[in-house]
Amino acid sequence: MRKSIISAALALIVINAFAQQEPAEDPLKINGYLETYYVYDFGNPTDHNRPDFLYSFNRHNEVNMNFGFIQADYETDKVRGKLALMTGTYANANLAAEPGVLKNIFEANAGVKISKTKNLWVDAGVFASHIGFESAVGADCWNMTRSILAENSPYFLSGAKISYTSDNGEWFLSGLVLNGWQRIQRVPGNQLPGFGHQVTWTPNERVTLNSSSFVGSDTPDSLRLMRYFHNFYGQFQFNPKFGLIAGFDIGAQQQAEGSSDYDVWYSPVVIAQYAPNAKLSFAARAEYYSDAGEVIISTGTPNGFGTFGYSVNMDIRVAENVLWRLEARTFNSREDDIFIDSNENRTASNYFAGTSLSIFFE
Repeated sequence: MRKSIISAALALIVINAFAQQEPAEDPLKINGYLETYYVYDFGNPTDHNRPDFLYSFNRHNEVNMNFGFIQADYETDKVRGKLALMTGTYANANLAAEPGVLKNIFEANAGVKISKTKNLWVDAGVFASHIGFESAVGADCWNMTRSILAENSPYFLSGAKISYTSDNGEWFLSGLVLNGWQRIQRVPGNQLPGFGHQVTWTPNERVTLNSSSFVGSDTPDSLRLMRYFHNFYGQFQFNPKFGLIAGFDIGAQQQAEGSSDYDVWYSPVVIAQYAPNAKLSFAARAEYYSDAGEVIISTGTPNGFGTFGYSVNMDIRVAENVLWRLEARTFNSREDDIFIDSNENRTASNYFAGTSLSIFFE
């Protein structure tokens, strides 16, 4: 009788211990994002296409979807993978050079941890760019639209990378071998891989400093023009209500194969954000983009692209996963008339206002 009582008590203890354990976390997660928008360009373009250096929110006077994706994430202690399929005007514009269904790939990569004691990974496939502080996911950015420098540097890259995160989380380091400058498939005739690096220092929750680069060519080997590019930014959260981002891009590309002469482009940007409470925030942006040699942005004008940009926006968090945004923005060309006004005349300025609504779901 005593043995039966003891056995029953032990069984109850074991059952209770298992009942109190947290269930194992599922390594597979499914989530998605959808961002709709309306933009009115006061140049009133008849073909509804906004200036061709813009790749997000680039349709005028129509309700449209900028970006939407469905994503599957798989991660364990030793392996990880991600597959995300997308659609929207962002996808049409940014992946115009890719064939067929590749235009609908947002991310598709797999990785393996190569150290038992350190957070050291090797990943390969298509992944979000290591360059810049903005991404295609608008709700993760302080402004509704992207900066000129973000629109004209890679949003995505394909290749392989090795990355390391320090034990205390302060340092992230990565080295990359790439198929090219925002390419899934290589430029025909180009056999030279691109290379990149990323170093991010986050000493605390208030400060992030980042350095990223690209070295390679976006031309066939027979016309090889080497390109060198660096992005630096700092993000500072001075208090819960006020933050600041300052970034600077600079790039150089050979003017001819083997030449020591280079065309240089550069872009500084500053963004300030004020959030009086958890549901409301405001942001203002000032930026300049110079590309006199028209390496990245072609204008066909004597002085190339040299444009100031200014914007203000208001964000309202309708729900935890729903964001409504309003933005007004202007571009002012420093020298040449590179824009078209509502009378089909060339002008130095462009103005627009827009709104977006985005939702995360999982």
